[in-house]
Amino acid sequence: MTKLSSISVLVVLALTVSTCDSTALAYGDVNSIIAVMRPDLWEESSEDVYSELERTIRTVRDEKTFTVTYQDPLGDYWVELRRFRQMLLVGTSADVWIQEALEKDSDRSSITRPGLHQVGDVWARGQQVTIVLLPDDGGVQELRSHLAEVHELLDGQFRTYAVNRMYMSGVDTALADTLAIVAGFSLTLPMVYRWNRSDSVFLFRNDNPDPSELIRQIGVTWKTPIPPDMRQEEVLEWRRQLVADHYSEPQDHALENSLSGPLEHQGSNGYQVQAEWRNPPDRGWPAGGAFITRVIVCENQNRSYLLDSWLYAPGREKYEYMIQLETILDSFRCGSA
Repeated sequence: MTKLSSISVLVVLALTVSTCDSTALAYGDVNSIIAVMRPDLWEESSEDVYSELERTIRTVRDEKTFTVTYQDPLGDYWVELRRFRQMLLVGTSADVWIQEALEKDSDRSSITRPGLHQVGDVWARGQQVTIVLLPDDGGVQELRSHLAEVHELLDGQFRTYAVNRMYMSGVDTALADTLAIVAGFSLTLPMVYRWNRSDSVFLFRNDNPDPSELIRQIGVTWKTPIPPDMRQEEVLEWRRQLVADHYSEPQDHALENSLSGPLEHQGSNGYQVQAEWRNPPDRGWPAGGAFITRVIVCENQNRSYLLDSWLYAPGREKYEYMIQLETILDSFRCGSA
């Protein structure tokens, strides 16, 4: 979506709720940021703000982690757009929009020095307001010095949000215990995942609410004895065999933008490949998504594990789901570990 069209959408949303009172719920996506500052400061800093806050990750394309929309705090739509869920306010203590935000802080003494601060529920319930408080004579240089920190803070909070959303159904601790007993490994999965076993292959799947709209799946298997060091080619060949033998639909690998390399997991050596899958042309319809595949060596079991996670989410932003898959993979434990 272009910046111009995203502004138009925000204006429409704002007008739809303009009659709400100040206790209304905040609206807008968690990763949609309304950036608020003087027009002259925005003109000087906009490219830096976009560059730092709209960083991209690779899913099936370069996807923005956040989308930024500028709003003049003295502009026509400020009263409505200030109710967005994620606000970034930049200014000095003399600026009205900063003063209004500071008045909502229960301990105003905590926000006296220039720098990065956060306040909740300033103009709407469920709102998060990030403040870059500039010195009285501060300008674009002071703002630039804080932008990387702003991204790190908001990205960390978004990751927490994504993980909390994933586990809203509850943590399936019973499944983790069962896997440890019957298979010698465990994963910390949400309650909504279904699972099945075929010999030493375990599949865990969440296709709610509709598999035509969203699928998240993890497959786990192992080899004994531990094979020689694996790199991308060997990992992908193992994955191909898992897909061919146990997945309901075939998947081809699209490696044009693959990322791969060694990793360390809970003291064990491993290797990870992140790339894209696509269904073969003869399936009659196009489908694809991202996958993250890891090989983890568990010396005390004399096993090399394959952990394969993949995502199907057509027409959706995928960053949140990639975080969720990574979190499940990170929860893997094997042997006495």
